[in-house]
Amino acid sequence: MLRTFRDVSRFTCGTVGLPGERTFYLQIRTGNVMISASLEKSQVSALGERLQFMLKEIRMVRPLSPRPNLIRDLQPLDIPVLDEFRIGSIAIFYDEDSDLIQIDLRQVDLGEFDLTDEDVDEDSPLLDEIQIVRIYISQDQARAFYDRAELVVAAGRQPCPFCGMPIDPQGHLCARANGYRR
Repeated sequence: MLRTFRDVSRFTCGTVGLPGERTFYLQIRTGNVMISASLEKSQVSALGERLQFMLKEIRMVRPLSPRPNLIRDLQPLDIPVLDEFRIGSIAIFYDEDSDLIQIDLRQVDLGEFDLTDEDVDEDSPLLDEIQIVRIYISQDQARAFYDRAELVVAAGRQPCPFCGMPIDPQGHLCARANGYRR
């Protein structure tokens, strides 16, 4: 099932839970519709980095276009945070005609189906079972997303100065400190 959102008022990421046990979410709001989808920390980081890279590429190709403004989104995730689906793959495109960035979010959990991209074409009846969300965001929204993604990813557990592994609130056994708790 493909759901398309063109007038996105908020595209953001955030977490629920304590560091070390956080669940990462993307939230999309347009009008009265809000979608929350869970994903991995690495996906949030990669999406932010790719959007930043895309904005640099757009600037190189179109040097006279206005620079995207940074409008920081410091608000928490909208409540209730209901996980509609788990994001598996993310595709990013730039539409020069509309000057918008298209992001496709595809569900990872296919239930009883074990499919690859080659098994599913646009006319396949199995496509109705797979959740795909297509959103169009502005360059300003892309810049705000990658700024927030960096903050959200960095807000986790602090790394150990010796081994680099994350330190839990109760400490951790550091191999570089001969097993002493740090």
